[in-house]
Amino acid sequence: MRERPYTLLSCSMSMDGYIGNASSRLLLSNDADFDRVDAVRASCDAILVGATTVRVDDPRLLVRSQARRDERTARGLGPSPIKVTVTRRGELSPQANFFTAGDVEKLVYCPSSRVEDACARLEPAAAVVDGGDTVEMSRVGRDLAARGVERLMVEGGGKVHTQFLTDNLVDELQLVVAPVFVGDSRAPRFVRDGHFPWNTGRRATLAEVTQIGDVMLLRYALSSRFETD
Repeated sequence: MRERPYTLLSCSMSMDGYIGNASSRLLLSNDADFDRVDAVRASCDAILVGATTVRVDDPRLLVRSQARRDERTARGLGPSPIKVTVTRRGELSPQANFFTAGDVEKLVYCPSSRVEDACARLEPAAAVVDGGDTVEMSRVGRDLAARGVERLMVEGGGKVHTQFLTDNLVDELQLVVAPVFVGDSRAPRFVRDGHFPWNTGRRATLAEVTQIGDVMLLRYALSSRFETD
């Protein structure tokens, strides 16, 4: 068993690097790319987002295509991947789509000091997992691997992207660039400040460039485990 799952980070951003507006969710992609992302979701064992994404975007994180859900079920899998979130405070609403949408397993990783409160708030809607004194993505990855997760899709937001990338835990980055500018420094960006393994002295490997309608998919290989199609 691998120490951590194959980890694929997926993000859509504006040409100036933003993933949303200052006060609302921003749909940057197009229908064709949404369908591509749905296929990627269907290929994974788990999808991870941060608590802010759960609160602000209220995503369902389900495979949309019935054909893809049926194909997963035929292979003995759930219709959609396991849903995973990480939270510092555990202050999430059990009525959020993350918890109520889809008959799939949900996992919430939180610090040891917040486990009791999170259990009282969120169980039985999700299983609360003790993430230690401070929830680290490397520890989350090891625990997910122990649960049988071989392929993990990380969908944000910016803080989570930054943690995975700066900790060198990403095998593949799928970055979609939309032909728009946000132009507002208050808006969330793809990543936050940090020390990244890829920089002017160590450039990431661009493995694939694909035009999908009016957006561009950039596929980067960030580890030796990168999987070619």
